[in-house]
Amino acid sequence: MSGNILVLTAIDDELDKARAPEGVEVIYSGVGKVNAASAATLALLVLRPRLVVNYGTAGKIHKMHNGLVEVAHAVQRDMMAMPLAPRGRTPFSPEIDRLSSVHKGVTCGTGDSFVTTPDPWLIENKIDIVDMELYAIAHVCQRHSLPWRAFKFITDEADDNAADHWQDNVRDGEDLFWDAMKEIAPA
Repeated sequence: MSGNILVLTAIDDELDKARAPEGVEVIYSGVGKVNAASAATLALLVLRPRLVVNYGTAGKIHKMHNGLVEVAHAVQRDMMAMPLAPRGRTPFSPEIDRLSSVHKGVTCGTGDSFVTTPDPWLIENKIDIVDMELYAIAHVCQRHSLPWRAFKFITDEADDNAADHWQDNVRDGEDLFWDAMKEIAPA
């Protein structure tokens, strides 16, 4: 696959890999940062893509975001090693805490929890949306000097109805994503 595009998504409910155009490989990572980092590392080493694209669903923190959004920045919303480092920062790590795709878009807070309640830290740190995989994927890409992009479909409002809304909307972003991919990987 060397030189092509790798799309990483958590589960097949989010994206049907049979719809991938020529030159695009879809890999399901599983849910959460550990699964995403493991799948991303293995896929990069084996497939050697020229670009990694993460697609998935997300909850919105700011009400203005709807539909498919592109992500500009990823942060870890659940790295809580205080007092060794402030929330969001990995202690004793030279890595950057805010990873950038170099494309315009929203800021995504990644964590190994499904957000269902307000979190003032998210607002204070200008987090627009929340997911469970992107930061890990972006971190692997940065370590391997590989460009990444991410697109998230807003399924819920990260509130006490989030799980039901996610279930109802998990498949609704697929067409929008494949339309966006036409500009990245033209046929």
